[in-house]
Amino acid sequence: MLIIYVDADACPVKPEIFRVAARYELNVILVANAWMRVPDDPRVRLEVVAQGMDVADDWIAEHVEALDIVITTDVPLASRCMEKDVLVIRPSGKPFTDDNIGASVANRNLLTELRAEGTITGGPPPMKAQNRSLFLQQLDQAIQSIKRKQRRRPSA
Repeated sequence: MLIIYVDADACPVKPEIFRVAARYELNVILVANAWMRVPDDPRVRLEVVAQGMDVADDWIAEHVEALDIVITTDVPLASRCMEKDVLVIRPSGKPFTDDNIGASVANRNLLTELRAEGTITGGPPPMKAQNRSLFLQQLDQAIQSIKRKQRRRPSA
């Protein structure tokens, strides 16, 4: 069954995810290093993991299954999930694909070096309404695509 996993600590589109998941009656698992408020909905679960580098990412990568969806900006997590036939979407609405994951890894490595040197000190730009709209569109398309794949799969 399709589950939406959210790398939730800094995810700016949680309300949008909740709305779409409710429309399709999908389960959502938010994975975070700290407690956060979630809707009072039996389909929405918060998984609080220990503090530490990549603990939330490791939890998601371990639990996600083929034909699930992951929402994250984390490039290494996206790559790990894509290896399991998982659709991965950035909160900006841009999906990770086989065609762009290599460039995303290279860009991440470059930005990490520039931050370490102090050349770049800021984070990503703030979310715009256009990004939220694109995200909603991409999430809806991803769900429809997975549902089509599930209908085509022979039942065991």
